[in-house]
Amino acid sequence: MNTFKSTLLLVLLTLFLIFLGDRIGGRNGMLLAFVISIAFNFGSYFFSDKIALKMYNAQPVTREQLPRAYAAVERLTAKQGLPMPKIYVLPTESPNAFATGRNPQHASVAVTHGILQLLDDEELEGVLAHELGHVRNRDILTSSIAATLAGAITMVARMGYWASLFGGGGRGRERGGGGLSALLMIIVAPIAASLIQLWISRTREFEADATGAATTGNPYALARALQKLEDYSKRIPMQASPSNAHLFIVAPLLGSGGIGNLFSTHPPMKERIQRLIGRDHV
Repeated sequence: MNTFKSTLLLVLLTLFLIFLGDRIGGRNGMLLAFVISIAFNFGSYFFSDKIALKMYNAQPVTREQLPRAYAAVERLTAKQGLPMPKIYVLPTESPNAFATGRNPQHASVAVTHGILQLLDDEELEGVLAHELGHVRNRDILTSSIAATLAGAITMVARMGYWASLFGGGGRGRERGGGGLSALLMIIVAPIAASLIQLWISRTREFEADATGAATTGNPYALARALQKLEDYSKRIPMQASPSNAHLFIVAPLLGSGGIGNLFSTHPPMKERIQRLIGRDHV
């Protein structure tokens, strides 16, 4: 299923970029967009994990530097039959974590400095089990691709907007609708990027929660961790890009209710906790 999602994402990106290229520059725009789509598809598959890690200045750590996390990951990978991932630390006090990589053999797990200070051993193990759940469920490639594709879609939308402003409206201008075409692109494309992330993010978080809780046999530890992470993330917000906010265990970009919740990349925390322990708070 996750292989199907990844393939579908690549196809959707290609088609959407070609469509935007057509609106911006006609046939030449389509050809340019096709070349861009190939480059982004290649980059998404092989380099999206490295891009995400570099974006947050993630630093690789050794067993000697972080024995607590290494010991937990070694126990959990042994239980799940997974290879040992690379472990990174993000130099921020905001508590959070994410997993990335195109398959279990090329997986990385990143935790922030803040989460290491906030959680006790059981809670940290629950978070790491959640992230390894993404690896075991093989959805980390899908999420990494989504992060890169969302940025690509937004970038092409901006190209269309500026092209229209400076007289490059392409087919839209030929039809007398250059201004409307540009407006539609700048509005619709970022919404489409958000929908891609929403499609992936919500179910995969529930699945990773369930996998992590089953691996540790301690759903209460993960529930406690999620409740702490939500509370402290509000006090110390994570500075993150909207294009890859869905990678994190707790959404760095917090909605303010109403429409904001509709476009949240994560399901409501109370619902996640409810599914873990049967009530919405620990």
